[in-house]
Amino acid sequence: MQNQIFESISCKQVMNTIIKLEDIEAEVVHKKIRNIHLRVLPPDGKVRISAPFRTKNEIIYKFACSKLNWISKQRIRIRKSTHESFQYINQETHYFRGRQYQLKVQEKNEVPVVQLLNNEILLQVPDGADLKTRRTVLQDWYHRQLEMVIPPLITKWESILNVSVRRFSIRSMKTRWGSCTPKTRSIRFNLELVKRAPECLEYIVVHELVHLLEASHNSKFKTLMDRFYPKWRFYRKELRSLPIKAQFLQREDLLSN
Repeated sequence: MQNQIFESISCKQVMNTIIKLEDIEAEVVHKKIRNIHLRVLPPDGKVRISAPFRTKNEIIYKFACSKLNWISKQRIRIRKSTHESFQYINQETHYFRGRQYQLKVQEKNEVPVVQLLNNEILLQVPDGADLKTRRTVLQDWYHRQLEMVIPPLITKWESILNVSVRRFSIRSMKTRWGSCTPKTRSIRFNLELVKRAPECLEYIVVHELVHLLEASHNSKFKTLMDRFYPKWRFYRKELRSLPIKAQFLQREDLLSN
């Protein structure tokens, strides 16, 4: 097949293959899943395809070729955004709970403070605070805000779904908005959710708690989501749009609904 090069590395659980797509190399990982998933990963736009074990290389190649335009756009978008990192200076745009704010930085030799003032986020830091310090102060504030709003949502949906969460944590994650380990009833949330609309956060809470009833993303899982959170597809689409800070996975699923 023209422009196609396959190089395989296998092991007991997965088999990795490299596919040549014009000037782009895509890593193919064969594993125990039902559908083909295509991902473009930051920070350099690496392309990764996950496919079921018995999927033929020709099918994967044709699928990847049909997504070349999308792949190219995501690689450009990720690389561009990588260079647009925050400087934490006055009038820089930041987000909180789905709203856009202008950053206002004040340097005072007092305890660091973050406050919402109308359409501004006031970031008070010590005199001469460097970028790392400013980022840490703001990120710590984001963490505290998310830590306050998640427990009531978990309590609400534990009651509705008749499930129980043992513990939750908030992390900076590059490829997921949330994750669940049903065996330990542990839930993890991406810190960046604090920047998204409250409805998007609630969707992720429901999504992860439903995994306590059904671990996979099969038809049963989707039926449960339809029943308990009918607009979940809308909010999933919102989260799959260009992230506020493009350090996240850009993803397109075959046969996803």
